[in-house]
Amino acid sequence: WGRRSTKRRWTLKSGRCTYQTDRGGAERGRAMLLVENFSIDPYYNLAAEEYFLKKVPDDVVMLWRNDRAVVVGKNQNSTEEIDAAYVEDRKIAVVRRLTGGGAVFNDLGNVNFTIISEDRAGEQFNDYALFTKPVRLFLETLGIRTELSGRNDLLVDGRKFSGNAQARYGGRMLHHGTILFDSNMGDLAGALNPGPL
Repeated sequence: WGRRSTKRRWTLKSGRCTYQTDRGGAERGRAMLLVENFSIDPYYNLAAEEYFLKKVPDDVVMLWRNDRAVVVGKNQNSTEEIDAAYVEDRKIAVVRRLTGGGAVFNDLGNVNFTIISEDRAGEQFNDYALFTKPVRLFLETLGIRTELSGRNDLLVDGRKFSGNAQARYGGRMLHHGTILFDSNMGDLAGALNPGPL
């Protein structure tokens, strides 16, 4: 994952995803495209998300990482969200995403996940419990207990390790999130200007 690919940036695999709805529905499988994204270019990765949302009719799941970047929400004022001098001095990319929410810091110690699907009857949008459930269940297999806090954050022992956001486009929706596991905390703190709690 740490090296840039010069020949190809992703591969597609067809698979079946099994899940159980939180509304008591039966377990069922859906065909999905699994995108193995080897790029660590934040501009490319966010463009790839938009491409899959707008141009690929299949459901998609993608795991990816970015080189050092501040990813700013679509409605945020980047001059308020980032420390421009710190970011410029350390050559940290600044990229805007399709979804709302605050700015996040990414580096190779952070994994991002994207799920793109049909917005079935408009019921899935804002259902953060549904889209974070696979992450939470996987972490549970490693003995890590998590909780969904507020609308879109995942916590371990009361500390945020994952922020999530969503966007809609033409009857489809994109849900993506971060999984912080070994980021450079100095860069994270230096690059962002957190708002008051």
